[in-house]
Amino acid sequence: MILQLPQGFLQEREAVHTASEIANQPELWRQTAARLFDRSDDMENFLRTAYGEVDNIVLTGAGTSAFIGISLQGCFYTTTGKLTRAVATTDIVSHPQHYFSEYDTSLVISFARSGNSPESIAALDLADQFSKKCHHLIITCSEEGALAKYQSKNPVQLFVLPEGSNDKSLAMTGSYSSMLLTGLLLAYIHEPAFCREQLHLVCASAEKIFKEETEKIQQLAERNFERAVFLGSGPLLGTATEAALKLQELTDGRVICKSDSYLGFRHGPKAVIDGTTLVVFFLTSNPYVGQYENDLLQAMGNGQSALYQLGISQRGVDNSQIDDDIILTSGTEDIAEDFLPVCSIVPAQLLAFFKCLQQGLSPDAPSVSGSISRVVEGVNIYPVMQ
Repeated sequence: MILQLPQGFLQEREAVHTASEIANQPELWRQTAARLFDRSDDMENFLRTAYGEVDNIVLTGAGTSAFIGISLQGCFYTTTGKLTRAVATTDIVSHPQHYFSEYDTSLVISFARSGNSPESIAALDLADQFSKKCHHLIITCSEEGALAKYQSKNPVQLFVLPEGSNDKSLAMTGSYSSMLLTGLLLAYIHEPAFCREQLHLVCASAEKIFKEETEKIQQLAERNFERAVFLGSGPLLGTATEAALKLQELTDGRVICKSDSYLGFRHGPKAVIDGTTLVVFFLTSNPYVGQYENDLLQAMGNGQSALYQLGISQRGVDNSQIDDDIILTSGTEDIAEDFLPVCSIVPAQLLAFFKCLQQGLSPDAPSVSGSISRVVEGVNIYPVMQ
């Protein structure tokens, strides 16, 4: 049994890889952290040198890998004091001059599952071309990918995650969360005890979800929603963005998804809500931010009603607008706000997986038309005209 489904059923529905990659995340997180802790001196020395020289930090990747940066940009800024931006490689390739300058030195932290997306290498080449100097930290799930073999005149540091992180299925699950965890451990590399504590908490949270919440999420996937909205703020905005893509990918676009922040959702996007819409609220542990979340929850009573509203939080949600909630923790210790995205994405992955099955699709290869693929193909890279 994987995710409470028989192996035979999963094989018949071409779902074994996706189910296993979701379910194995806690163990993969432990393996990833152990590998990083073994190299902590090496990584810390590289970062110390880079921080001493750079003017800014750019967190980059394509698609799901780009969303990692949205969750990480706040913690890298607060721990380093360096201007930090999450910029997709797809944006860098078309407009490199908007992000790099001959007057600035940058630290570019790249995330990629395979490292073979056409934009991955192009973005780093452009960073080298347009920057005064550029330090490269490459975080990838494949040591055979083009990104892992990147050569530069500038300093390059490579971290390859354990082999199990290189998902075989189309949709990124374990690769996403493990690279996200790696980024967090690097942001807090100077606080090893804190990192080990948070690792324990997020692993316990995911295991709790699989044990106690899987059936509830499977039942939710059976509801007849045609749209889904995912909301999160700060680090959890990246989670909401990834959750929206995951559900849309795994349903082959049959469920149209969008993501937003709590405050941003009020400025027009709330009009998308109708009787076919599922709304998922990723809720923070930050009391200050919680005030804005609660205000939006109350405002959901105005206008058209959603089909169903689900909260995902550490301790549960006491709000009449929520139909049900997923509780992430059962102990007395809270997961730090920056680390919440690692385990908060798990319920959304399960929802996308079960909705894919409900739609009669194959989770390992849900794209019936072939419009999306595991590694993007057919992207041309052109020389920059200056």
